[in-house]
Amino acid sequence: MAIDTILFVGNQNRQYVANQNRQYALLADEDLMSLMEGGDAEAFAALYDRHSRSAYSLAYRMMGERQSAEDLVQDAFLKVWRSSGSYRADRGSVRTWVLSIVHNRGVDQLRSTASRRRTQDRVQADAPKVQPSEAFTETWRNSQRDQVREALKTLPDEQLKVLELAYFSGYTHVEISGLLDLPLGTVKGRMRLGLKKVKDFFDSQDAAVPG
Repeated sequence: MAIDTILFVGNQNRQYVANQNRQYALLADEDLMSLMEGGDAEAFAALYDRHSRSAYSLAYRMMGERQSAEDLVQDAFLKVWRSSGSYRADRGSVRTWVLSIVHNRGVDQLRSTASRRRTQDRVQADAPKVQPSEAFTETWRNSQRDQVREALKTLPDEQLKVLELAYFSGYTHVEISGLLDLPLGTVKGRMRLGLKKVKDFFDSQDAAVPG
């Protein structure tokens, strides 16, 4: 094929795409929704271009941070694409419907974040005010360090790992749960059993228990 023919075909294709984009841009929102219901991705792109700025403005006001707002917009428009068939014109404009999805998804995300924070706060509130790591660190600095080593040797590997992460590496219960891929209750249980065995060891040795 001659180069001038290739260039002609390429220009024709670009012109076709440009004309098609203009045609979508001229369609009403409701028409775009009808096309999206049939799986028309170009109609979805046109709707996104038309309303994404307003969606981002709302998302930013809700989330207060750029990356979170962008993620919220992407999540909301994914729902718009998947739920295009549920739109009803008699209930409001497409713009209002899109923004309501952004708002509802934002509320869900904020509630989820708040719930995680409350859980973490409760875990931290349940923790001793004086961290055991301080007592253990002090013990390592004095003559009891050998006894601590002997006490730890009596623990099963799973209990030893939890104690090491908590008292020597400074991880919280929640962080240890994530690191070891264990339920939080399991981590607490192993911690409790491990500490009891350490205490029993010191009792048997008639030595002072650290902490």
